[in-house]
Order: sequence, then C-alpha cells, then structure tokens
Amino acid sequence: MFPFGQKGQKIKGTMVVMQKNVLDINSITSVGGIVDQGLGFIGSAVDALTFAATKISIQLISATKADGGKGKIGKSTNLRGKITLPTLGAGEQAYDVNFEWDSDFGIPGAFYIKNFMQNEFYLKSLILEDIPNHGTIHFVCNSWVYNSKNYKTDRIFFANNTYLPSETPAPLLKYREEELKNVRGDGTGERKEWDRIYDYDVYNDLGNPDSGDKYARPVLGGSALPYPRRGRTGRGKTRKDPNSEKPSDFVYLPRDEAFGHLKSSDFLAYGIKSVSQDVLPVLTDAFDGNILSLEFDNFAEVRKLYEGGVTLPTNFLSKIAPIPVIKEIFRTDGEQFLKYPPPKVMQVDKSAWMTDEEFARETIAGLNPNVIKIIEEFPLSSKLDTQAYGDHTCIIAKEHLEPNLGGLTVEQAIQNKKLFILDHHDYLIPYLRKINANTTKTYATRTIFFLKDDGTLTPLAIELSKPHPQGEEYGPVSEVYVPASEGVEAYIWLLAKAYVVVNDACYHQIISHCTHAIVEPFVIATNRQLSVVHPIYKLLFPHYRDTMNINSLARKALVNADGIIEKTFLWGRYSMEMSAVIYKDWVFTDQALPNDLVKRGVAVKDPSAPHGVRLLIEDYPYASDGLEIWDAIKSWVQEYVSFYYKSDEELQKDPELQAWWKELVEVGHGDLKDKPWWQKMQTREELVEASAILIWIASALHAAVNFGQYPYGGLILNRPTISRRFMPEKGSPEYDALAKNPEKEFLKTITGKKETLIDLTVIEILSRHASDEFYLGQRDGGDYWTSDAGPLEAFKRFGKKLEEIEKKLIEKNKDETLRNRYGPAKMPYTLLYPSSEEGLTFRGIPNSISI
Repeated sequence: MFPFGQKGQKIKGTMVVMQKNVLDINSITSVGGIVDQGLGFIGSAVDALTFAATKISIQLISATKADGGKGKIGKSTNLRGKITLPTLGAGEQAYDVNFEWDSDFGIPGAFYIKNFMQNEFYLKSLILEDIPNHGTIHFVCNSWVYNSKNYKTDRIFFANNTYLPSETPAPLLKYREEELKNVRGDGTGERKEWDRIYDYDVYNDLGNPDSGDKYARPVLGGSALPYPRRGRTGRGKTRKDPNSEKPSDFVYLPRDEAFGHLKSSDFLAYGIKSVSQDVLPVLTDAFDGNILSLEFDNFAEVRKLYEGGVTLPTNFLSKIAPIPVIKEIFRTDGEQFLKYPPPKVMQVDKSAWMTDEEFARETIAGLNPNVIKIIEEFPLSSKLDTQAYGDHTCIIAKEHLEPNLGGLTVEQAIQNKKLFILDHHDYLIPYLRKINANTTKTYATRTIFFLKDDGTLTPLAIELSKPHPQGEEYGPVSEVYVPASEGVEAYIWLLAKAYVVVNDACYHQIISHCTHAIVEPFVIATNRQLSVVHPIYKLLFPHYRDTMNINSLARKALVNADGIIEKTFLWGRYSMEMSAVIYKDWVFTDQALPNDLVKRGVAVKDPSAPHGVRLLIEDYPYASDGLEIWDAIKSWVQEYVSFYYKSDEELQKDPELQAWWKELVEVGHGDLKDKPWWQKMQTREELVEASAILIWIASALHAAVNFGQYPYGGLILNRPTISRRFMPEKGSPEYDALAKNPEKEFLKTITGKKETLIDLTVIEILSRHASDEFYLGQRDGGDYWTSDAGPLEAFKRFGKKLEEIEKKLIEKNKDETLRNRYGPAKMPYTLLYPSSEEGLTFRGIPNSISI
C-alpha cells in the first residue's frame, strides 16, 4: 500500500459489465427463432454495437472528506482496456480503470457513472484495489445503466459497507438521502423503460373493457375488493372504464426488477408468453376444427401423453414457435409432438392417484399442504350470512363417519384430535351460481379425514353442495358420498374426490398468485424507503429477485382476462376476484409457520417440543420439514438484526426503517392497514418476526406450493383443474353410461383434452428451476454483499445449517414407517430440500418468488 499522504497516486480498479444483447432475449430474436440454439446462444451472440469503454465515465465519491456538506467528487475517468479474469462468468467482460488519488480525497465510499453510448449495459461490479491505508473496496452493483441523458441525476453506486442512517459517514449522508428521493419519483407521468422509480397502484390492468364486456374485469384494491398494491406504470386509462389501465405490449418495471441475468427464467417467462400467443391459438384451431379428438377415451390415452405423445399434421406444427426450456416436448420426427415427461406421481405406480391414501396424503404433502384443519365441533357450521344464503350447516352425519372410526364415536374422535377437514365451501358458495352458469359445473366441497393409528389419513365422507334452484336464500342442495371400492359406486366416489381436487387446484392457483402479490409491496416499500446500504435492505433484497417481473408477466398472460388461468381453471373469469375475497381474511402474522399450524389446529404450542409446537399429525411432511427451515431462517435473522440494532430504542429511532414499515402497512397493504395484528415495529423481536415471515413466504412457502405443480399436476387424472358435469344421479342416462364405460365418463367430467395440453405445457414451465438460481443460504455477490464480518459469518452458519437439515430430511425419507413421506405413489417428499439442480427436480428452495 502507498504511504498515507503521498500525492499523485493511482487507484487501480476493475469493472465487470455485461452487454445488453447478451442478457436481453428480445434484443436478439424471438423465442421461436432460438429453439435450435436453446440456452447455448448465451455468451456467443454477435454484439450488435461495439461496447465502447471510452464512452463510460466514472467519478469516485469520498466517504471521509467533505466538500460543501457532501463527499468530495474525484476527477472523471474512463474505462481502459478489456482484461481477462479467471472468475468471469458467461457473457461477462472485465475492464481496467485507474483513478487519480491523493490524501486530500480520503477513502472512496461511492461513485458516479455516466453512459454515453446509445445502448444500456448491465453493471455487475467495481473493485478498487490498493487504496492507501485501506486496501480493497467492493461495489456489488447488479444494475442496468442507460444513456446519461435519460437520467435527471447521475447514477450512483455505494460501496458494500452497511450503515444504519445514524451511522452513515457524514460525507455520504446527502447522497444516501438524494438517491432514495430519486427512486421514489413524484407519482406522476407514464414510466419509461429506463426509469428507476418504485411507486404503487391497484390491480386495474387485468381486463381490457375496450375489447368488449367479456374482457372487463373489476379493479382489485380498494374497499370493495381489497388487494395488495402492484408497481405503478402510469399507462393511460381505457375508453370504456376510466378506472382500468389500457393494456400494451410494454409494461413498465423498474429496470433492475426485469429478468436481466443469465438464467433460464428469461426463457421460462417468454415461454409462458409463447404458450399464450403461439401454442394456445394453434391448439384451439386444432380442436375447433376437430383435427384433434375432443376427449380422452380412457386413462391409457392420458398416459400416452408421456409415452407416445399427441399428433398434429405438420402444417399445424409449423405454426408453433416452440419454447426453448421445454423444447423436449416438441418433437421433430414427423408429425408427432407434445410428448410430456412422466410426472413423478405416476413414475412408480400409474394408478396410485386413485387410492384414498394418496388422495389424503396430498393434503399434507402435496400442492396445498397448508389448508387442512382440525375439526373441533360437530356438525360443521358455516360463517355465511343465513339471511342471504340460507342454512349451510354441513349435512355429513355421524352415521356417515362412525363405521370407519375404528370403534370411536364422533365425539371421541374429536376429543382425541383425530378428525380433520379440507373445507372448500364458504368462500366458494357466493360465486358458485355464476361459475356454473358457464360450461363448467361444480360444487362447493367439504371433506372429512380420519387420522388412523398408523399415522396416515383416510377420507371418511365428502359433501358436495350446489346452489338451490329457487335462490340462494333457500340454502344449498347437498349430497354426501362415502368411500366405495366396487362397481359404479367406486367411480362415483372417484368423481366425488375429483370435485374436491378441482376446488383444491383452483384454490392453490389463486393462493399462489396472492402470495406473489403479497410480496410485491415489500419490494416497492423496501426500495423506496430503505437505502441500499441499510442492513434490512441487504437482508431482504435477495428475496425479491424477479418477483415484480413474474407478477407483471402473470398479469399479461396468466391471470389476465381470457388468459391461461381463466381458460384452464374452473373459476374462470372470477379467479382473481375470488383471490381478493380470500386476501380480505389474510393475516400477515399467521404466515409464520408455527402460527399457521396452531391456527389450523394441526399443532399445539409446546415449549418442550423441538420447535415450540407439537404436531397432532406427527408424520406431516410439509409441517415437519417446514419447521426445520423456519427455525433456521428465524435464527439467521435474529443474529443479523442483533448485530446492527443493539437496543429497541435504536430501532425506534431509525427513520428509514420506521418509514418503510409505515408505508408498507398503510400504502402497500393499505386495504388492511387498520388490522390490529400488524407489528408496531417498536422492538427488535417484531423486526425479526416480520423479516422471517417475509423470507419464509418468498422462499420456503413458495417452493412448497410451486415446484410440485408438474410432479403432481402433470397427471391431469390426479389434479384436474375443471369439472364440466354434475355428479350423475341414479337412474339417469349419465349414471348408466358411467356404469358401462366409467373411465370415459370420468374423463368427460374433468379437464378436457385441449385444456390439459395447455395446463401441462404451462405447469411444466412453472415447475422448473433456473440455470443460475440462488437458493436459500446462497447470495449473489459471494462474500462481498457486506463488509461486516459478523453477518458474513452468521450467513455461513445459516448455509451450513441448511445443509444439515437437507441431510436430515434425506434420512427421514428413508424411514418407511413414515408412510406419509412417500405414500402409494412412492414419491418421497423432497419439496423442502434446500438445494437443487437446474430443471424439473421436485426439490429446492430458491431465495425468491422468481417463477
């Protein structure tokens, strides 16, 4: 190092960048145009415009020497020549840069950068070396930098130091405040691609009323339909509805929230778009023209999707732009295409899905493992307004249950905490008549399960309810079905279970999107109110990666009016409206896994238990694995928060933190702002709990309900998404047809062939892990995301703890006495294994809701 005070010295720097054409799929070609290259094009694409290092200007900003109340700004310098580094990733380029330095400048703490090129570039990092009396400084940037004319103020990046506002070096304080002000914007105007402004809006872009009434959708957000806020775009309003935003091909996102890194999520995202724009119209033409048969004839034909595939004439195949990440399902050997990988649920036993044990097991180890509740009263009551909806007391009676309670009475079973319910009734009833007015036909369902002595659940009875033909006030028309194993009644029972699963599948999709939507206000508030050098920003930032982008994409192709979800799931045009109805009862603090388990009555508080709660269903894979992950997350957050806040008073006096929480509650989740359960953010424990909940939602909870979509739902027999006919009544032609050809009639009732093909294509995309995913316990930037040794060491301990948990879960899956962990389908529960490889793996906990 140079002796302090020596003048005329140089600080050596290394900047790592990536060019736009390497990262931006749209700047190269269409999705369909790269199918033959797949993911291999990355890093080999021809640069459209030469990267001009001399057109990038950088100025260091001092953290220790002030000039007029702000840190001194150094002389402008340009990037020099390209250099080779062994640590460079695919598509990355490194450039040498030298800065003039003397002791009057002090220690750099930030830098300004100006881009004078026409194209934007992705700035990954800057490393300064041999700083006198200091050593090396790392800047982890990960941001797009546009032409300087597009910015009102110069782009600034801060070193990887972490400061509470009160501890910020005085020369940097004004820069910190100004940068936050820039990111907030002024709430006006239509946002442009290069903007870096985070602001709020309601969900007013789901429909397109100017295209006709069938495409109009209500606004979500407000007193009528409460909902979290999304990112504001400022687009104009539609002609027919001044409350609705006009759809367009470009939907603004703060640029750094867009997929901008080398990951197959870029392809996943555009794959969804391609299904919507390319595959779906061609399939529709094929079915409408009867080129494809409209129905599956038997279960073997469904299984053929994974063994032989679906055939279309080659002229239809040529109209489809295949999707790179699922190009294996698009065949090129003649006419055959769309051959899907076998879903995990059928890889060992193709008929396991039909068993009662697998049906029950999937309520605690399947796609919706956090819905089942204990029964504490009998008969089951309803919370629906009796004046508006009549009497909705459940009609399942003791005589339906007691023959299969192993000698117990209903009262004894309840007392022994043996009865559980999967309840898809009250929330669905107000919409059921409207749903059934279309081509779909379904029921509100209640399903009662019994916990047997071997630790497994078994279904005892299913109640199917539909609206009374004379009006809602007359109550429902309900029937109860009990297990049967022979003859036509066995298929009646199979149909009853199918109606339950259809409700569960729809509920899963809506809760999944609601989970996405719940996180978005956290992303916005964090960027608006917490500086990038704030410790809580650094704690939470990894768990926001790509969330706003995937949410925006969903509103364009998945959950929009006449989008994929409306076409292929039972609730159709009411799906998102019902999501708002469900969000109305959402409680943030209940999202903590122990709180959720206790609230549902599947666990009781027990200080002597390993995680402070004792599971009533001991072999409950989601809960038992989840509690391990929850404890690891909370311990890591506790250690991190304690490092920066030495007292509750410090937290109370942190203006950024208090502004963050106030805005999150009062604006981001403003429709629920008056709820008493929100943390007051006055203690470190409240901050720990809130942060742990957010990390849990974005990582483990999302992983548990997302990455099993294809492994379970890829077999449409196991997870149908639509029911098209009511249950056949004895003596009817439909009942007779079911007796003669049960498989064909079953298939006529559940999801049709066209919808199945669309479903499978989409969930195959959604169930995949990206090529450069960061999993829980990992961070982009390696060990350089902070300069504080304490948090770095704590994070390493967190990673090691997760590795230990994974080994423990692997051993649990070898224990065949834990029957719910593998079930009749012989598919061990692996969804909460922290690590994963790329692709369709049925495991892995990414840091964020990135798909």
